[in-house]
Amino acid sequence: MGSYFNLFFFALLLLVLGIILVALNLILGPRREHSEKLIPYECGLDPSGDARIPFRIRFYLIAVIFLVFDVEIIFLYPWAVIFEELSWFGLIEISVFVVMLLIAYIYAWSEGALKWE
Repeated sequence: MGSYFNLFFFALLLLVLGIILVALNLILGPRREHSEKLIPYECGLDPSGDARIPFRIRFYLIAVIFLVFDVEIIFLYPWAVIFEELSWFGLIEISVFVVMLLIAYIYAWSEGALKWE
């Protein structure tokens, strides 16, 4: 328990220091409020139109497909590292995993999610 005391003390010290710095900023910081500071900032340009524009669903489909295949790589790498230890069981398990991902890929392809216009 003694080794955790230093960790808890350091975390408490950081929390107190953070609260003190935010409080000092609120107390001593300059307050120059005017209308230009209250408008949304858009890359140095004047805001135009509503910020809530509709996105096409294809954008979200591409993002989800990217995440699916990104997760696939995350699972394939550790499997490849211990491939010899897993033997046939590991090969069957990863084959089922890859087939499920292949079915998802074929479905997305057939729905036209991969066509970029």
